[in-house]
Formats: sequence, structure tokens, C-alpha cells
Amino acid sequence: MTRGKLIGFGLLATLAMALCVRLGFWQLDRLKQRQAQNRVVGDRGSMPSLSLADLHGQDTTVTHWRHVRVQAVADYANEAIHATRSQGGSPGVHLLTPITPLDGSWGDTAILLVRGYIYSPNARTIDYDKARESDTLTMEALVLSYPPVREGRATLPSDPRAVRLLDHDTLTRIVGRPLAPFLLLALGDTVMRDITRPTRIPPPSPGEGPHRSYAIQWFSFAAVFLVGFVAVARSRGGKRSYEGL
Repeated sequence: MTRGKLIGFGLLATLAMALCVRLGFWQLDRLKQRQAQNRVVGDRGSMPSLSLADLHGQDTTVTHWRHVRVQAVADYANEAIHATRSQGGSPGVHLLTPITPLDGSWGDTAILLVRGYIYSPNARTIDYDKARESDTLTMEALVLSYPPVREGRATLPSDPRAVRLLDHDTLTRIVGRPLAPFLLLALGDTVMRDITRPTRIPPPSPGEGPHRSYAIQWFSFAAVFLVGFVAVARSRGGKRSYEGL
């Protein structure tokens, strides 16, 4: 290998190492974020459960991940579905049910309850009637914030009640009445016993995810580029020494 080619190879190896190291530190940053979230979930999960009235006027950043006692009337006629979901490796949807608290604390405003997962071969359509539960729902739920607004069409052309994105404004139009600025995730049995009935969705996992192992992989790739460059440089040096004999 000529000196010019060696320099070019060294520059490419350096850029590749820098990229891998940057991605490794990015994964470590993601790990710290996940650990911080797990601490918040754990701390708020150990707090006493709130009532639906307690959530009125509260900042969603404070109530996010809190447990709440639900006693409300379900509005099955104006349900929506979050399409293209999966659970246990099976395609399906998440059923979104507007509820009205029995204590009247929210007036005409409904609260959207993520009632559960329902199996659907095309992950878009279900039999709403078969998915009904009792008219009055009593359960424990988890308070969730709406995800940040994303670009793109929120609904699916095939079903005006099916959404791809949990967009507050879009869901308000589907439900036909004002919605609270947060979601509730129904807690309970996460084992599927009837594919036509909602199965509760597992709450967020307290695990750290794959970020640590990904970081190790990226740092390992950087080390491979470094070792490879050193090996090539040494082989060139050794060849020149041999040719000089």
C-alpha cells in the first residue's frame, strides 16, 4: 500500500471510529434517559391512587405515570381504535373509549381510556359490539400524556374511526366532544382469553432496554477500525523494512 493510500485509509478509519464512538455515547445517553424514566415510573407508581376529580386542572407532566381510580360511564358509540398495534407478536389494535366520570368532575369533557388490545388480522378493523364491557367501568388505570404531534395523516382512509397517531385534535373530532389533555391506560389482566374482547395492555416495562448492549457494540466497532488501521500500518512498515534489506 502506498503512503497516499495509507493516509486515505487512515482518514476513513478515523471517521468511522468517530461515528461509532458518537453512536456509542448516544446509546449511553438513551440509557440514562430510560433509567430516569424508570425512576419516575417507580416513584409515581408507589404514590396513592388519584381520583378522576384530582386530575382536573393538573399539569400532565406531574400526573404522567400516576395511578388513578376509574368510575365512569363508557361511551361505546364514539369509540376509536389505534391501528397497527401488536401484542405478544400478534397484529391488532388498541381500543380507545371515551368515558365520563360518575362524579361529574369533568362536565362535558370526556377522558379517553385505552381500554385494551384486540386481535385483528389486518390490524385495522374489529367488531366494536363484541368488544363492549359493562356500561359503567370500575378499574385502576395509569395516566399517560399524549405523544408529541407528528407530521403525517393521523387517520386511515379505510376507517374514519381508526387512527395511526394518537393525536388529541383528531381524536376530539372522532369522539365529537372535548377530550381531557391526557390518556388513561386501563390496568388488569394482560392474558388474552377471547380474541374479540379487549386484553389489558402491559404498563411500561421497568427494564433498561438494549441501549447498554448497543453502546458496547458501537464501541467494539470503533476498536475494530482502530486495530485494523494499526495492523495495516504495521504491515506496510514491516514490508518497507524488508524491502530495504
